[in-house]
Amino acid sequence: MIGTMDRTFMFVGALMGFVGVGLGAFGAHGLKGRLPAEMLAVFETGVRYQMYHALALLALGAMMSQLEGRAVVVAGWSFTAGILIFSGSLYALALSGVTMLGAITPIGGVAFLIGWIALAIAAF
Repeated sequence: MIGTMDRTFMFVGALMGFVGVGLGAFGAHGLKGRLPAEMLAVFETGVRYQMYHALALLALGAMMSQLEGRAVVVAGWSFTAGILIFSGSLYALALSGVTMLGAITPIGGVAFLIGWIALAIAAF
């Protein structure tokens, strides 16, 4: 299982990094002047956390052969879910202005936290 998961998490990390760079450029060049400053900042927060966790997924994939147990897999999927829910909800909020979308964001934040604690458990 670990043999395929390391590649899976490296692939997802690389894909999320690619998308994050694209969204960052879109925010900096395509949205500047079109969104209010506070919504542009929300969008940029989504990009920043996506990039942090894309890098975490790459590192996780690289470390998987040295870590044992289910916790490392939980960490990878939690980081992935966090990117999709946390960053995704911030993108949707910034682009749509629908403030109810902000209520979903903490779920993604919890997924990030679960990922980090699971990684700590895997390392221990």
